Amino acid sequence: MKFVMVPGGWQGGWAFDSVATELRRAGHHVEAVTPAGLESDGPADPSRPPNLDTHIDQVAEIIDRSDGTPLALCGHSYGGMVIAGVADRLGDRLDQLVFIDAYVPDDGDSCWSLTSDGFRELFMAGVRADGRWVAVPDGLDPRARPHPLASFVQSVRLGAGPGHTPGRTFISGGAWPGSPFVNLTERLRNDSGWRVHEIPVGHNIARRDPHGLAALLGTLAPDFA
Repeated sequence: MKFVMVPGGWQGGWAFDSVATELRRAGHHVEAVTPAGLESDGPADPSRPPNLDTHIDQVAEIIDRSDGTPLALCGHSYGGMVIAGVADRLGDRLDQLVFIDAYVPDDGDSCWSLTSDGFRELFMAGVRADGRWVAVPDGLDPRARPHPLASFVQSVRLGAGPGHTPGRTFISGGAWPGSPFVNLTERLRNDSGWRVHEIPVGHNIARRDPHGLAALLGTLAPDFA
């Protein structure tokens, strides 16, 4: 089984290091993506921040070059916007979409439109310095980098898709204070097209319970055999 993992805002592929270690130990392949502009040495051109399309293109290229190994595309938080866009293009290449306490958009939605007022205020406060890059919020890992505002506010374009619908799983971090995903979780629980699981440790599940997340992802793998 191959897992391609897309992190949330301000984070790189390193956010999944502990999860990836456990998945690899169990025999799976893992590619954790650092979205364009979030590299440890900073973006190549800070005056031209990437947008959501840039990140979708980046991950779609990874999926497009993958071999026939069963593939799960996972996204945390903002990463849900990215994997939804990739699945719309290349759903026939995917066995599973896994939204890890993540936004699940419809056509025309954006991270901005789907999130809470608290996060919108955080975005606006963080971008005051230059209008382009949202500063890293307090409490994140020192490796976190400013996030391009364009990717938070751009609407995703979703069409009819390629015809094949991957299995869809939503992993909730629970009802943490300020979560924009509480109503979404309840809605998906009542949708027969989704499997919903909960690891009630808060939003950053990969950091707070990497063992639990890896174990849950591992249980999904037999579905792809």
